[in-house]
Amino acid sequence: MTGLSIIIVNYKSPGLVLDCLRTVYAQTTNTVGFEVIVVDNASGDDSRERILDAFPSVRWIQMGYNAGFARANNEGIRGSRGDAVLLLNSDTLIEDRAIEECYQRLSSSDYVACGVQLLNPDRTPQISGNFFMKGGLNYLLPLPYLGDLVKKAGMFFNVSKPNVPDAIDLVEVDWINGAFLMVKKDAIEKAGLLDEDFFLYAEEAEWCSRLRKLGKLCIFGHLHVVHLQGASANETFGSEGKGYYNLYDRKGLQIMLSNFVRIRKQFGVGWFLLLLAFYVLEIPVFFIGVLLARIFRGGRSLFSFAQFLKYCKNIVFVTGKSVHIIRNKPYFYKVL
Repeated sequence: MTGLSIIIVNYKSPGLVLDCLRTVYAQTTNTVGFEVIVVDNASGDDSRERILDAFPSVRWIQMGYNAGFARANNEGIRGSRGDAVLLLNSDTLIEDRAIEECYQRLSSSDYVACGVQLLNPDRTPQISGNFFMKGGLNYLLPLPYLGDLVKKAGMFFNVSKPNVPDAIDLVEVDWINGAFLMVKKDAIEKAGLLDEDFFLYAEEAEWCSRLRKLGKLCIFGHLHVVHLQGASANETFGSEGKGYYNLYDRKGLQIMLSNFVRIRKQFGVGWFLLLLAFYVLEIPVFFIGVLLARIFRGGRSLFSFAQFLKYCKNIVFVTGKSVHIIRNKPYFYKVL
């Protein structure tokens, strides 16, 4: 009998998947009754051969195109046999039977979904659980100059942080990092699958907003999983860096676009238009900020004119998709 279905999406990253699977099988006993499903987004390489040769018990699902995170995971969920599913990033490493204990705790609780405390390779904590902020105003924080003003305003008004920096014990949250997201199957049947308008990023936040209407979500902070944050996405987009403050390349464009789609779906048209206005307003502020740094600081600045131009290009692209976003009809928001 299958208790847990572990779903891993692969796109040209067999090395990461193999490293992940070695830890999954080493740290998860058969008492759980788990299955592993790898969904391949048309990698076009030797991923299937390498992974199935090493782990023949893996169930392989082949997508006919690069479907992204939501659609690939949905295909895995549709084919799953467990009473719970775990969406697990390929760039994760399991420790101390984290999957097994997480499943046991979730199954014996009233929570509909849960996560664990994610760690960087140097053992520092990653943000694993988050809280909803009205209208998605926290998406203003990555803006180069206006973001600092928003942050200072939030500190002045003593606004609570939109995330849990380090979960030490059980912490109830509004949404969970999609790198390790375990959900009960009966909750999925009621809330629906991941929204397939998303290609990558923000889809788990929107999904959790629907799951949250059915019950509580939590982070089991004493359970740890190492997450090589952004490793697979950076390779896909030809990008560098971690986190979600990059607004200047294709990865940044996908993050920005997906965040706006999520704002529209979860908070409505008004909030979408308000945040889009802030992003457009950032253009002259960005230019003036870089220019003043050139004049008064001899060019010493956190930002450059090259970044400014790339930011403008991304804003033009997102603005061009605003009609689709406002209409909220089925549309695949894929940058690649």
